[in-house]
Amino acid sequence: MGSSKDGPVKEMPLGVDATTEEEYASQSRLLQDFTSISSIDKAWIFKSDSGIGSQAMFSISQPNLLANKRKKFILSSHISRESNNSVNFQWSPFPVEMTGVSVFVPSPSGAKLFVVRNPENESPCQFEIWGQGQLEKEFHIPQSVHGSVYADGWFQGISWNADETLVAYVAEEPAPSKPTFTGQGYKKSSSTDKDFGNWKGQGDWKEEWGETYAGKRQPALFVININSGEAQAVKGIEKSLSVGQVVWAPPVKGSHQSLVFVGWSEGIRKLGIKYCFNRPCALYVVKAPNFESEANGSELKASSTEDLPAVKLTQSISSAFYPRFCPDGKFLLFLSARSSVDSGAHSATDSLHRIDWPVDGVLSSSAKIVDVIPVVMCAEDGCFPGLYWSSILSNPWLSDGCTMIISSIWGSCQVILSVNVLSGEVSRISSADSNSWDVLTLDGDNIIAVSSSPVDVPHINYGYLVDKESTSTAWSWLNVKSLLSSLQFSILKVPVRDVSGSVTKGAAKPIEAIFVSSKTKRNDSFDPLIVILHGGPHSVSLSSYSKSLAFLSSIGFSLLLVNYRGSLGFGEEALQSLLGKIGSQDVDDVLVAIDHVIDKGLASASKIAVLGGSHGGFLTTHLIGQAPDKFVVAAVRNPACNLALMIGTTDIPDWCYVEAYGSEGRNNYTEAPSAEHLTLLHSKSPISHVSKVKTPTLFLLGAQDLRVPVSTGLQYARALKEKGVPVKVIVFPQDTHGIERPQSDFESFLNIGVWFKKYLP
Repeated sequence: MGSSKDGPVKEMPLGVDATTEEEYASQSRLLQDFTSISSIDKAWIFKSDSGIGSQAMFSISQPNLLANKRKKFILSSHISRESNNSVNFQWSPFPVEMTGVSVFVPSPSGAKLFVVRNPENESPCQFEIWGQGQLEKEFHIPQSVHGSVYADGWFQGISWNADETLVAYVAEEPAPSKPTFTGQGYKKSSSTDKDFGNWKGQGDWKEEWGETYAGKRQPALFVININSGEAQAVKGIEKSLSVGQVVWAPPVKGSHQSLVFVGWSEGIRKLGIKYCFNRPCALYVVKAPNFESEANGSELKASSTEDLPAVKLTQSISSAFYPRFCPDGKFLLFLSARSSVDSGAHSATDSLHRIDWPVDGVLSSSAKIVDVIPVVMCAEDGCFPGLYWSSILSNPWLSDGCTMIISSIWGSCQVILSVNVLSGEVSRISSADSNSWDVLTLDGDNIIAVSSSPVDVPHINYGYLVDKESTSTAWSWLNVKSLLSSLQFSILKVPVRDVSGSVTKGAAKPIEAIFVSSKTKRNDSFDPLIVILHGGPHSVSLSSYSKSLAFLSSIGFSLLLVNYRGSLGFGEEALQSLLGKIGSQDVDDVLVAIDHVIDKGLASASKIAVLGGSHGGFLTTHLIGQAPDKFVVAAVRNPACNLALMIGTTDIPDWCYVEAYGSEGRNNYTEAPSAEHLTLLHSKSPISHVSKVKTPTLFLLGAQDLRVPVSTGLQYARALKEKGVPVKVIVFPQDTHGIERPQSDFESFLNIGVWFKKYLP
């Protein structure tokens, strides 16, 4: 026992010694500097009141660690063109926080702002209509009409009509009625008695759309009249359809307005849809609800829409989403992920299509679909590789009415493309450097974009398309940029090995890897190398800024971000080559990339760490099992370690079959896997190599993960503990697959930094 005169004993966090605590303290201060950097999410352009220049409104966000939420802000700027062709941005003194706002969308003219505040618990959904300088109207939509408005970027669809009197949006359908029970048994639903002597039963269980949609009801389509505040459900849509991405069709004089939307049919089961473009979907057109015209006090004189069902526009194609009308209303453009749907890969090469829109607005399900940009199987070196994870603005058009400006992936970069929807001509118009670019909005025929790199924080660019010149505007980013000023990056071409004669041309091409390092090499040795592996596997590591990876670079590590075959941005043949070969081809590509940087004298073979999440965690745990002497330390976030265990608990069991078997896995997929299936899934999994692992490994797991349930990571971690391998496990109780809550994300990468420094000081 200690003397009563002894001072208070310093309480240390569980598993942390004094040296580690000091490392936590110093690294956390640095990580906070990176975490505090704002993200530029969206932008809108409006005509200036003076008629000179334009007004820009930027939506920016910033993590709030104490509140464990992301703060949302609006920052405004006046843009003017000077006589010398330079551009001047006059920023408002401070951004304005959008407290409690779920989503906001300006009207096309910029005269109004539609603001949504989603309810908590059983409270109503709150809509606000803002004009210039004041709140004009506020509406409360009860839960009996609909639940929360979808603001997730996938089902989300908020669209103003042409005269800015109606807003279409996607929200949760009303909660279904549930049985009521009392001490005497079942209570008839017709009873209106309200007392404490009863309780609500559960009712029928309904499928959900998996990861991040747990607890969310079916997305349905609604329209609100912003003059009266009346909100109506859109009729004519099958109950089995989940609805999203709604836009207004061009108005037809003397006829009811129509809506075009994307519909996903649930089939036997709703499988996980986040990041899964292989879920079949189609475009539909439906009549909008009737509303009383407050201008003349009369009903619209069109026929009733009660019995008019939605018309499916894309019968001949298995995927259609992101509908956009050209300015004159003659064409409807849309993206398709039919390569993904038809092959089973969760994401693949996209294509762009158009439908000629009739003047009278009357379409049939036999509408002709014209290919604008087909799937690119294998591009020649330096040529357009195809569309990938493309994002389309609500108004992506130049003044010629036929040129779209979109963002897409090109190799290891995100780029800005111009697309002529009549000729199909595609041009890369963002800078030819290795940075990544994302279009935010258009200012007439000019572009406002954000660009960044692994060593450059995001900054605004203003581009002139005619002469391809662009001028970077001033943007304040605290002093974090100085932390990265000593770093550099390059994109390496890495030849693949053991290419057999049976592989496609695209699968035999070199892969790419992004290498980030210090500009000044230490005299005595190399900086330790962290191999970074993206998930998916049909995703990509981009040459864009990441505060997490910038943090790891700043504490003394070189980074190698490997885009193994199967990654997006390199043609469909290379992508499809991975199906059925996970755990072998992707593993081999990563090992080749590591050997490449070692052979080029960029890294030491004795100082290598590896980090990955999801399929990147699958790869990481495969690597430490298949090459146990290669890696000093490892860290994984929600890793897919055992497909045989995962198959019965994940929201995407079809993924396991397709990636393990190849495209034929779509036909083999079943909710009742056979012993043979389970054997093959186990053999493809990292757990089959666990007996050889000796690399200290950090596990970061989200307890609410439906994509790669926490049990798979825990099983692997426990197996390592049995072998005496150093293991550290952190479980985040409220997090899903991405571990994206601000506090969890911060703690996650802080522990990665400390863990790696412990074994690679």
